[in-house]
Amino acid sequence: MASAAAPTAAVPTLAPPLEQIHQLAVELRLLLPGVRVGEARETTKEFNPETFWRRLNAAAVNVSREATTLTEVFSRVPLPSPQETQRFCEQVRAAITAIIAVYYSLPKDQGITLRKLVRNATLDIVDGMAQLVDVLFITPAQSPENSDLISYNSVWTACQQVPRIPRDNKAAALSMLTKSVDFVKDAHEEMEQAVEECDPYCGLLNDTEDNSDNHGDEEDDGLGCPNNRDLYWSEEDQELIIPCLALVRASKACLKKIRISVAENGKKDQVAQLDDIVDISDEISPSVDDLALSIYPPMCHLTVGINSAKLVSVLKKALEITKASHVTPQPEDSWIPLLINAIDHCMNRIKELTQNELEL
Repeated sequence: MASAAAPTAAVPTLAPPLEQIHQLAVELRLLLPGVRVGEARETTKEFNPETFWRRLNAAAVNVSREATTLTEVFSRVPLPSPQETQRFCEQVRAAITAIIAVYYSLPKDQGITLRKLVRNATLDIVDGMAQLVDVLFITPAQSPENSDLISYNSVWTACQQVPRIPRDNKAAALSMLTKSVDFVKDAHEEMEQAVEECDPYCGLLNDTEDNSDNHGDEEDDGLGCPNNRDLYWSEEDQELIIPCLALVRASKACLKKIRISVAENGKKDQVAQLDDIVDISDEISPSVDDLALSIYPPMCHLTVGINSAKLVSVLKKALEITKASHVTPQPEDSWIPLLINAIDHCMNRIKELTQNELEL
C-alpha cells in the first residue's frame, strides 16, 4: 500500500513592498509612547560612560545608514521585491530597536536632565525615521516631491545631533539653562518691540472713528468693528507695562545668575540638586510667556496681576532652591537678596496698579 505524500508546508505570502513600508511606519510610531515614558533598565553591571556614548554614537550612525539605504532602494523603479523589502524593513527595525535599547541603558543616577536630552534625541530619531518611511510610502518614486521631502527629512539631522549631546548632567543642566535664558531674552525683546510698534495703530483707529461717526455706533457694534481698546494701550495700560517689563528683565537676570553659579560651582556628582535647579528654572520661561501675552491689548489688568504673581512665585522658588544647593557655597551671597528685592519692587508696583481690579 502506497504511503500518502506528506503535505508541503504553506509558504507565507509576503505583502507587497509598499504595504510592508506602510506597516513599518505604523510600527515605528507605536514605539514613541514607550520611549517617552520608559524607565532605565535594571542591571547589575557598573555603568561605563565611555561605553555608553560609543554605543549611542554607533547606533545613530547605523540608523542613518539604514535610512539612506531605504531611501535609495525606494526612490527608484522598479521597487524591490517583497523578499528584499522584508529584509530592508527588518534592518530598519533592528537599528531603531538598538538605539532605543542604548537609551534605556542610561541609569537615572546619571541625572534626569541628561536622560531627558538623550530621550529627546532618541525620540527625534524614531519619529524622523517614521516620517521618512511615510514619505517613501505616500510619494511615488522618482517624483520631484519625493526628492524635496526626503532631502529635508529630519532623521539624518537627528542622528547628526547625537555626538553633540552633553556628556554629563552638569553639562546637560548648563545646556538647558542656556536655552531658558535665550527664551526669556527673546520674550523680553518681543515685549519691548510690541510696546514700540503698538502706537502706529492710532492712525488707523482715528480713521475708524471718523467712519463710525458717519455710519453710527450701532453699525460698529453690529459688524464687530474693534474699539480702541482692542488695538492700543490706554495710559493706565502703559503705566502697568513698565513694571511688567522690569519683572521680565529680573527673570532674565535670575536665570543668568543661576547659570553662572552652576557653571562656576556645579559638581558633576551632585546630579539631584542640578536636576532640581533645572526643573524649577524650566518653569520661568512659560511663566514669562504667560505674562507677555497678557499685556497685549485689550489688556485685562486682573490677568496681568495674576500672571505676574505666578511668575514671582516661580522666580523666588528658583532662587530658594539655588541658594540651598551646592552651587551657592555662600548662601549669604549678595546677588540673591538683591534679585529678590528687585522682584518684590516690581510686584508691589504691579499690585498698586491692579488693586482696583483685584478688589472687584
